[in-house]
Amino acid sequence: MKKTLQTIVLTAILAVTGIFIGNAQELGVRFGDVSAGSVAIDGIFSTGEFNRLHADLSFGNGVAADLLWDFLYRPITDEAFNWYMGVGPYLAILDETVYKEGVKDSETNFNLGAAFEIGLEYRFVNIPIALGLDYRPSLEVIDETSLHWGGFGLNIRYVFE
Repeated sequence: MKKTLQTIVLTAILAVTGIFIGNAQELGVRFGDVSAGSVAIDGIFSTGEFNRLHADLSFGNGVAADLLWDFLYRPITDEAFNWYMGVGPYLAILDETVYKEGVKDSETNFNLGAAFEIGLEYRFVNIPIALGLDYRPSLEVIDETSLHWGGFGLNIRYVFE
């Protein structure tokens, strides 16, 4: 039953990610602390003048998807600096190493939680590149309840005009 649920969730994540990547206004990578490793495919989808969806698909210790609604996305100056803040769910299927009775074993865990982010972004004026630096703590609700205070990341995205 657990394997079937994992297969269904993984298929849904990949299908939704494919739809998002095809409609992204910005697409790139995120380096740092992400839900399933240290690198993620990073996409931005505009939902209004001052808000947007920020999606990540990460691989490494499994597969994970984050979908954050940046409800604040505002310029800092007249230049290309912006700041943003948002919240949203994340879903991860992680392969973790465990020790059972002194023997090393592998275990697959299903994690569901919420993440918060706050960050700064610079959009180059003459080239279609955006660089962002953000902080993303998260609250895991399902498999265990825990608070993860890490979550710093560097985003490098191509901006589609």
